[in-house]
Amino acid sequence: MNEIREKTEIREKTETREKTAIREHRVDVPQADLDDLRERLARTRWPRELPGTGWSRGVPLEYLKELAAYWADGFDWRAQEAALNAFPQFLTEIDGQDIHFLHVRSKEPGALPLLLTHGWPSSPVEFLNVIGPLTDPRAHGGDPSDAFDVVIPSLPGYGFSPPVKETGWGNLFRVAMAWATLMERLGYERYAVQGTDVGAGVAGILGGVAPERVVGVHLTGTAPAMPFGPPIELEGLSGDDRVRAEHFNGLQIDGLGYLHIQATRPQTLGYSLTDSPVGQLAWIVEKFAEWTDPAIPLPEDAVDRDQMLTNVSAYWFNGAGASSAHGTYEGMKVYRQLSEQNAEAAETVEETTGPPMGVAVFAADDTIKSLMDPAGQIAHWSVYDRGGHFPAMEAPDLLATDLRAFFRAYRR
Repeated sequence: MNEIREKTEIREKTETREKTAIREHRVDVPQADLDDLRERLARTRWPRELPGTGWSRGVPLEYLKELAAYWADGFDWRAQEAALNAFPQFLTEIDGQDIHFLHVRSKEPGALPLLLTHGWPSSPVEFLNVIGPLTDPRAHGGDPSDAFDVVIPSLPGYGFSPPVKETGWGNLFRVAMAWATLMERLGYERYAVQGTDVGAGVAGILGGVAPERVVGVHLTGTAPAMPFGPPIELEGLSGDDRVRAEHFNGLQIDGLGYLHIQATRPQTLGYSLTDSPVGQLAWIVEKFAEWTDPAIPLPEDAVDRDQMLTNVSAYWFNGAGASSAHGTYEGMKVYRQLSEQNAEAAETVEETTGPPMGVAVFAADDTIKSLMDPAGQIAHWSVYDRGGHFPAMEAPDLLATDLRAFFRAYRR
């Protein structure tokens, strides 16, 4: 009887070690998938376009045709894959789900661990240009004492993450708990957190669920109000804050079609995004056009075209268009429940003090200080005249500098 019990305990311990193990990973898209992509692009059934509409009704036909042609015959996925694989990548199972992440350690002693979380429609590809400046500031004109170890996970159902196995991963609280487990599993007792868009939500929650470990939270790409809520009251706002508020109010009327669809019918949308590479391309590129620096007319002038297509390719090869839409559906459902049924709990969460916070506002952002920080509790606030929703791609120099400046005060 004791022998059976001992064998059972050994088996259970072995299974636990296997589940919590950190396994090395490489991006390796089968050639058959590359061939399939090119064949699908060549067979695209293009819609007609009404003359003179430009970008007002979505991505223009000729623009998308040219970009799709480059994706098929000019874009070198294998080169981008090799560049990705130059960074250490891993998988580990947390709460029954495999999590993909990049983990790049600095050579500088005493580097501060920094967890970077992307948003939608993005992936860890967004942060590739800041890995060098953050981990090796000495080689990029910075102070070596500002060095970070960086950990860059793929949100479940996004980018390079394996397909989610169950519902519920759109709940940002669950993701934040998973990130806390990940950092603990990597052996980090104290670490910094940065997030943008959806990742900003995860970062803010993580500061609340692990306040004893998170030394500070840095946010970009935050919204000034909830997208499906009432418009922002303009009275009392002036200057750039009023401009941002007016832009956000206009966005509620004319720029949230994608969000309504993903938040209500992700399965229906998923068929198009999974079956048509041009459909997936247009779905993402439209946001790069609308959310990047407003002074730059075309998305590939705001970000590197190959980097943008690498991000789109990650969604295409992994079917992440549909799964990330399901994440939006679940996330908005949690928000509505919190707003309508548990307002008191929501207020408690908002009033809870946590680690110091820093915010960087780029040219395309609608973040408004008087709305986000009415009590003046945010420790660091920066405003930049360039960049947008993807600052690590658009203005990596500004983002890296801002991260160094904010977290400098919270190192030991």
